[in-house]
Amino acid sequence: MTQVVFGFVPVLAVVLTGLFAGLFLGFSMAVMPGLARARDRAMVESMQRINSAILNPMFALVFVGAPVAVLGSTALFFAAGAHHSALWTGVGLAGLVVAVAITFTVNVPRNNTLDAVGPAAEAEDVAAARSAFEQVWVRWNNVRTLMSVVALVCCVVGLSLR
Repeated sequence: MTQVVFGFVPVLAVVLTGLFAGLFLGFSMAVMPGLARARDRAMVESMQRINSAILNPMFALVFVGAPVAVLGSTALFFAAGAHHSALWTGVGLAGLVVAVAITFTVNVPRNNTLDAVGPAAEAEDVAAARSAFEQVWVRWNNVRTLMSVVALVCCVVGLSLR
């Protein structure tokens, strides 16, 4: 049973971290560049709908599960004496923690402010709402994407060293 757990948890950590990084990368590569080409109302309305739609069980599984699985992987590696693997996954965990911190301190507050504008079709100054949201949100999404990809690489290296 120990071998199953030791084999499963690090692989799960890599998979969930890959999904975590892929989510943010998708926003960086396609969603936000696509919305940058949209008119103000369409962009604001789309982000409001995305912010609502993303709050689902699959997102929760990936967003919470990745750091938990990487923490578990780090603890397992450390307990088994695989200290190099533990170090790599520990660095990966730090990258995920930074990405989560950015999410809660920058991106979510901007999402909430955008949602507070009300329906985009009825908003008075949708251009100002977009302007206050977009540039900062995109910049910090790119940072959390980078941190997530670093976390993924670290978790893969940790898994390969065990």
